[in-house]
Amino acid sequence: MTQSRTLDSAEKQVADYVETLTGERPPHVDVIVDSLAKERRSAAAARRATARAEQMQREAAAENRAAAKGLRDAGLSVSDTAYIMGVSRGRVSQLIK
Repeated sequence: MTQSRTLDSAEKQVADYVETLTGERPPHVDVIVDSLAKERRSAAAARRATARAEQMQREAAAENRAAAKGLRDAGLSVSDTAYIMGVSRGRVSQLIK
């Protein structure tokens, strides 16, 4: 039996313990806390949602840049482009650079 103060150090602690018992370090150790299965699923779902949100943010930024460029290429002023996009003139300048 072994113990660890925190979950993030548990894998190393278990690997050290196995090496002490067997003389060989295991190539990989999985620490599974059964009593936290629901919370682990929730945390995994949150990480997936964050990854999706980051991807959507990148896509939205690309769409904003394309829209600003398209409006400016169509001959609209920075002020008119800003009005149509609902952003400041400074933001339009940032988007088209």
